[in-house]
Amino acid sequence: MNLLENSAEIWTDVLEKMGRAWWVEIITKSPSCIYYFGPFPNANTALLAQSGYIEDLEQESPEEIAVNIKRCQPQKLTIVNDSESEYI
Repeated sequence: MNLLENSAEIWTDVLEKMGRAWWVEIITKSPSCIYYFGPFPNANTALLAQSGYIEDLEQESPEEIAVNIKRCQPQKLTIVNDSESEYI
């Protein structure tokens, strides 16, 4: 890892601890789940990464996919709707 990559990673860690990092939030219906991917140092980086995550989740054939790029501190990276958890 070069100095620039190391600095970017440290900065992203700082932003994450402060609750200021950016995340890709993907919400699917059937299965009813919320997925978080990140953290990212800015919204543009998260936006560029989202297509790969969407592509991976599309292989599960969800009925709908909604994507948000937002600042947050997710407590869990995957949240499954309890009423459907027995089927997932």
